[in-house]
Amino acid sequence: MAIVLSTGRSSFAQTDSLIAAMNRVETAVPLSAVTVRDIAPERFLAGQKLQRIDSTILLQFKFGSLTDLLALNTPLAFKNYGPGQLATIAFRGTSANHTAVLWNGININQPNLGQTDFSTLPVAGFDRLAVQYGSSASAVGSDAVGGSILLGSNPGWKSGIQATIGQQLASFQNNQTQVGVRYASALGQSWKLSGKTFAYRNQFNNAYPYTERQHYFLEPSTTAQRGFIQDLYFLHKSGRQISINAWLTDNDLIITPQDTIARERTRTQSARLLATYEANRMTFRVGWIRDVLDYAKQNFDNPSHTETERLISRAEREFALLSGTNRQLNLRIGGEWSHYRTRTDGYGGQLIQEDRGDLYALLRFQTTRWLVSANIRQAFVTRFNPPITPSLGAEYQLVKRDRFKLTAKGSVSRSYRVPTLNERYWIDLGNPNLLPESGLNFEAGLAANTPLSDRVNLTTELTGYHNRVDNWTYWNPTTNYHVENLQLVVARGIEFNTNLTYVQNSWRAGLRLGYALTRSSQERAYDAYSQDVIGKQLVYVPIHTGTLNAYLQHGQTRLSVQMQANSRRYITFDNSQFFKGTTLTNILLEHSLTWKTVPIRVQGQVNNVFDALVVGVKRNALPGRNGAINLIINFPSL
Repeated sequence: MAIVLSTGRSSFAQTDSLIAAMNRVETAVPLSAVTVRDIAPERFLAGQKLQRIDSTILLQFKFGSLTDLLALNTPLAFKNYGPGQLATIAFRGTSANHTAVLWNGININQPNLGQTDFSTLPVAGFDRLAVQYGSSASAVGSDAVGGSILLGSNPGWKSGIQATIGQQLASFQNNQTQVGVRYASALGQSWKLSGKTFAYRNQFNNAYPYTERQHYFLEPSTTAQRGFIQDLYFLHKSGRQISINAWLTDNDLIITPQDTIARERTRTQSARLLATYEANRMTFRVGWIRDVLDYAKQNFDNPSHTETERLISRAEREFALLSGTNRQLNLRIGGEWSHYRTRTDGYGGQLIQEDRGDLYALLRFQTTRWLVSANIRQAFVTRFNPPITPSLGAEYQLVKRDRFKLTAKGSVSRSYRVPTLNERYWIDLGNPNLLPESGLNFEAGLAANTPLSDRVNLTTELTGYHNRVDNWTYWNPTTNYHVENLQLVVARGIEFNTNLTYVQNSWRAGLRLGYALTRSSQERAYDAYSQDVIGKQLVYVPIHTGTLNAYLQHGQTRLSVQMQANSRRYITFDNSQFFKGTTLTNILLEHSLTWKTVPIRVQGQVNNVFDALVVGVKRNALPGRNGAINLIINFPSL
């Protein structure tokens, strides 16, 4: 779509190979013009923190969910019920409803609940992963109040076929299997094909040898996860590209399966299909998403059934208003329309339909030192009136000398959230007259890249933010949990991260530190009982979060240590009760070898090395020390 290669964005945990992959210019087929494929949050949100997760980290977490990867590599907080169980996110002190999850540019949050279960997102299913911090509604739309998670696929145009088989054997009788094939070939003189077919099966039996840890109960559960991903890309020598992306998931979770009285079953199934056509800086997308949720307790034969479908269409065009050696000015304008159909027992079994639309304009200006973006979006929703959401951001290179760079950045942005379908249509408790949640986010920071020598490099970033969200919806217990726009929540904080790398011959080493201070509290009383919670930290959001990742590599052997530390997490709104702070440590040993021309990667990992007590939610403990052996076989390209 765009013609600018240098993004000017600061981030950490990057490698040169990753940067090249994220800003890929495909040249396997001769093109008439340089083309960069991207999604809006990666280029049109200047001044906001963007963290790209590099390919090495993605490989280390190949058998993990996004919960595992993000918890150990970002300051994001999770409510995690256990292996294979529900995991929801708290991004910069907001709730699980305030994070947009984009798959190839399309928001895949479940519309009835307004959130995503991160335990169902396999790291191995995606080629790229980025975290966009702060309000990004002008580029993303609804839900992007605290931040956005960006998942994507990349084509590879090198001709041939390569197959991969992966197997994990883990503690507690848990296991995972992955099978994938990548392929590319020429189709005549003008077209080239690239594709990926990937399937996975995860079985979490969670057969713990103990029923409690330090007086905290371990809730028995089993989870069966199945998934299939298909990506196809067709590239013409003129630069036109057609892509088809499909993703099918089936997640079957049973709580206390042996107890026929207390057992619960939650089965979620999703089918996602997306087709994209790109030519001459014009993009057309059409998509279809179907989400099914079945919930049953005791008797599984007649579950509560929810079925929701979305038809999605989007058209956008980018214009190069100014294209010179030192100045680039790009404008992207577009519109999106979606049709929702949902039927569930909770809505009385009636069919609910609504239409949603967006019109937006994104402007990006770049010089040798400046990067500026100015965006605006207006959404339209049936029987609802979302606010207009502008944003303005800028980055300036204060120092650019040799390889040393120091960049200042800042942004201001409005955000909104369309209430979930449950919040609007649930019988008796829902409120169709809810107002949109409205946020105002400020952030500013400094980022530095400091080569200490030819072998040692240091990158550092410091960011501060203030996010005010009004009309926060709340299922009010004093009115029998009727949902209302009651709360004013203010989240503010500081994030710091630094990455030190060392390279000499066959030796490599690295140290990455991250810290976040997050204060998130309700700042307005809505009744006599809410006075006690004014200024108190929101539940399950730690004030202090830290991460440490260190590695030492010699040749094809790599030893990594991953640590995450959280301060206490309050579990009552008045902060009278809390879970103690925890420190979690994992160790990963990897070795790559070749057996009869077949590359093999072996990973051995020990999780929770020091057997720390980590309490998730509901006063249930997570498992103690556990391990896994991973085997990945990459068959040579044919």
